[in-house]
Amino acid sequence: MHLTTPRRRTRRRPPWPLFVLFLLGLVLLAPGAAVAQETDDPSQVALEEHDQNIAVNVRFDNAPVGEVRVVVTGGDYEAEAVTDDRGQARIGVPTTDPYEVLIDEESLPEGITVSGENPLTVTYASQFFQPANFFLGEGERETVSFTAQLVERLVNGINFGLMLALASIGLSLIFGTTGLTNFAHAEMVTFGAVMALAFSVFTGWPIYVAIPLAVVASAAFGFSIDAGIWRPLRRRGIGLVQMMILTIGLSLALRYVFQYFIGGSTYQLPGAGGTRHQIIGPIRLSTIDMVSMGISVVVLVTVALWLQRTRTGKATRAVADNRALASASGIDVEAVTRIVWMAGAALAGLSGVLWAYFRPGIKWDMGVQILLLIFAAVCLGGLGTAFGALIGALVIGILVEVSTLWLPSDIKYVGALGVLILILLVRPQGILGRRERIG
Repeated sequence: MHLTTPRRRTRRRPPWPLFVLFLLGLVLLAPGAAVAQETDDPSQVALEEHDQNIAVNVRFDNAPVGEVRVVVTGGDYEAEAVTDDRGQARIGVPTTDPYEVLIDEESLPEGITVSGENPLTVTYASQFFQPANFFLGEGERETVSFTAQLVERLVNGINFGLMLALASIGLSLIFGTTGLTNFAHAEMVTFGAVMALAFSVFTGWPIYVAIPLAVVASAAFGFSIDAGIWRPLRRRGIGLVQMMILTIGLSLALRYVFQYFIGGSTYQLPGAGGTRHQIIGPIRLSTIDMVSMGISVVVLVTVALWLQRTRTGKATRAVADNRALASASGIDVEAVTRIVWMAGAALAGLSGVLWAYFRPGIKWDMGVQILLLIFAAVCLGGLGTAFGALIGALVIGILVEVSTLWLPSDIKYVGALGVLILILLVRPQGILGRRERIG
């Protein structure tokens, strides 16, 4: 008679990154689905979001031409529309700065090209924009090379990725030290932009004074949130799932507090928009773009040196690696957690200011528009790793911008999220994440 020892059944941990992404998708896409039912026209959405709009007329032999794709760009803002049966289109814009209106000649009938300048530069005068009138004619089309478009999108993607990395590193530090998935991180991004708006536009202070004050206010906001909510809940032993659900409620509450104070309009920071300068070849950057990229690089290098060289940074890495062991080693875990909340909120606030310039514009719900990308960058780089969040943010930023060569700008986030799913299927721990024993 043979006796067999029963196998010990191991319990697999649920795939938390995929679960978090699924839950976040439900929270963010549910309101989006409601909007999609109201209107599927991206130009109509832009008209509803902005007070100013640009009128476009396209004609051939004095007859209107419909179904022509029109793209409006200015600074880092981009929107598009399609002409109707009357050859007309209206596109909402956030500022009164000059904009370039481009006819996509690939959408024109065969053998028809634009007679004259393409793109046209339209300016704001007498309380409205001058209309962009395009006249078509027969001829051969001149198109920008694919390489030139790719290089320009790569540079824009790096700029976007650096800005995204600031918010992603803050979220990753908070998750690493506390284990909390903070859905209210989007409102920390919005808070920084709103504070910059209050210190610059509402009080009239210079922007170079308003931005540092906004970052300091964001750090104070992070300290208040931790001291007033999360620290008491940690002391009571509240589970991480319950606290994660609480962050969703806090996110909704803060979002509508912002709307109460600044309303539903779009505000601009001083210097937003502006013309782009020819740098090298097809690369064109505005002064704001170059300053934004410089600030992002300096801050990211400073954070890296802080984590690697300082006692507090090393203690932060130790707490992120093993909270219980760090406490047993004599590290004041609560003090480190408090510092991480302040640093994470400050980075998110600075990211919000740069996002307001990149978008451009400040709205009460601006942070939630990139929250899914922030989570994607953190999961792609590796949960709880600051350097992984940096790499993940750069990858996401480049993918988002480059994907517009093939995808419409309204769904450019889809490609980045698709790559995220593939990476997690192949390497669930992320690019720089560590394998964990399960069972």
